[in-house]
Amino acid sequence: MAQPERPLSPFMQYRWQYTNTLSILHRVTGILLSLCFFVLVYWFAAAGAGPERYASAIATIGSPFVQLVLFAGLFSFCYHFLNGIRHLFWDAGYGFDLPIARKTGWAAAIGAVVLTVVLWLVLGLSLGGAA
Repeated sequence: MAQPERPLSPFMQYRWQYTNTLSILHRVTGILLSLCFFVLVYWFAAAGAGPERYASAIATIGSPFVQLVLFAGLFSFCYHFLNGIRHLFWDAGYGFDLPIARKTGWAAAIGAVVLTVVLWLVLGLSLGGAA
């Protein structure tokens, strides 16, 4: 007996486009932002637990691995913020034309990289290298 042909999932039917990447990146950055929230809670809890715990937390947060996580978290914030503004315009009915959608997608991605680097440098200088 011949098996009926089953429908394919949408990602298997279409060729990969930049919009797929931007959509997935938006979801991944949202998840990473949620995970970075725990670093913030750790920092606040250490600050409330006394000077010894706070010094230990600052040493931990200053480690290269946590600094990498924080840099990724800052990028996540910047990208999620800029892409969220893009989505707000979509909610208002603007920016659906393909050329505009492409330009705003690239603007969100490139803007997030630039904003991340600028904020990282500014925070690093203003906090004495702690960022």
